Amino acid sequence: MTTTVVHKDGPAAVAPPPTLGSHVSNYVSRVRGGDIGALPAVLGLVVLCTVFSIMRPSFLTAGNFANLFTQGAAVTLIAMGLVFVLLLGEIDLSAGFASGVCAAILANVVTVLGYPWYVAVLAALVTGVAIGTTLGFLVAKIGIPSFVVTLAGFLAFQGIVLMLMEEGTNISVRDEVLVAIANRNLPPVLGWLLAAVAVAGYAAVQLLRHRTRVLRGLTTDPIAVVFARIGGLALVLGAAVFILNLERSRNVVISSLKGVPIVVPIIALLLIFWTFVLQRTSYGRHVYAVGGNKEAARRAGINVDRIRISVFVICSSMAAVGGIVAASRANSVDPNTGGSNVLLYAVGAAVIGGTSLFGGKGRVLDAVLGGAVVAVIDNGMGLMGYSSGVKYVVTGVVLLLAASVDAFSRRRSTATGNR
Repeated sequence: MTTTVVHKDGPAAVAPPPTLGSHVSNYVSRVRGGDIGALPAVLGLVVLCTVFSIMRPSFLTAGNFANLFTQGAAVTLIAMGLVFVLLLGEIDLSAGFASGVCAAILANVVTVLGYPWYVAVLAALVTGVAIGTTLGFLVAKIGIPSFVVTLAGFLAFQGIVLMLMEEGTNISVRDEVLVAIANRNLPPVLGWLLAAVAVAGYAAVQLLRHRTRVLRGLTTDPIAVVFARIGGLALVLGAAVFILNLERSRNVVISSLKGVPIVVPIIALLLIFWTFVLQRTSYGRHVYAVGGNKEAARRAGINVDRIRISVFVICSSMAAVGGIVAASRANSVDPNTGGSNVLLYAVGAAVIGGTSLFGGKGRVLDAVLGGAVVAVIDNGMGLMGYSSGVKYVVTGVVLLLAASVDAFSRRRSTATGNR
């Protein structure tokens, strides 16, 4: 079967429809040309899970699988926001303690002042927006390098957290709704229902996109590849929900512990939303354009300063969400919330997942994949009894490898003319 593209002057060239073999060949060519995407993160995740499963069989248990999601949730959410900043070739070193400030605001509003949880969440998010607006204004309008601005923010926000915590005290978070975010699970039936909705929605989008491109005579992926993607997602989600719905409680008589953690659909919804923003809106195209070539974007009529401010607002807002999740998981906020390794892990997650430090290349999904890699390293090495020092060294080596792969792929793309 062939496809004929009809122009106003009559039939044009006849092109054969894409086949599975040609699709695979094109993908291999793109990888060789430097367009490797998230392939290193996916391969690394598979290797790490295999190694830890062999060395510590407890790594594969349902309880530990659920713990991986809650353990890496806050870092993953912060990394999602950092992707936007990195896409412009900027950096935000204050994201960790910005999440701490927002968490401290949340705890003070809900516990000290006694307001409802939704007021506390709104206050935390507004604080994140204010922080991002301030940082973005200093970078875009005043012209201070983002490294300097956010380094100053790193120090200042650390001090603000100490002041909000009254120089070292902890503030408990006991509100049932807030605690449930990172410590409760969905009913098993609801987990299956959400998985089914996710697969159905993804299938509808993929099939509609394929049909639209075929009708317009555009190059598209083979239908077999489309169905393979849908089937792959169904397989992954089905396996994950099945494992998470297994009983994880050591004493069922006292309490039952099963179901998908509530934080998982929260991350999934934010992933879908921000992916849509980046890939299906003019704003997303402008972000990539500014990250690829700021001057060219400016000459094309894009308000570069507005884009630069907006990515810092998104980054700090997602840091606020990460701070809320961190406060929920710990049931409290202390002066170290958002500190320690939070920023390092968040930046590492974005870069390990495939987002370029040079700007112009990256997806929100990269933060999720990279966050999974960081969580697996931290969790697996903890099960093996390694110290925090060893965890930091291994995570640093993985980050260095990811950055090296990024630099190599960019050189390869430039050399082959794929950039």
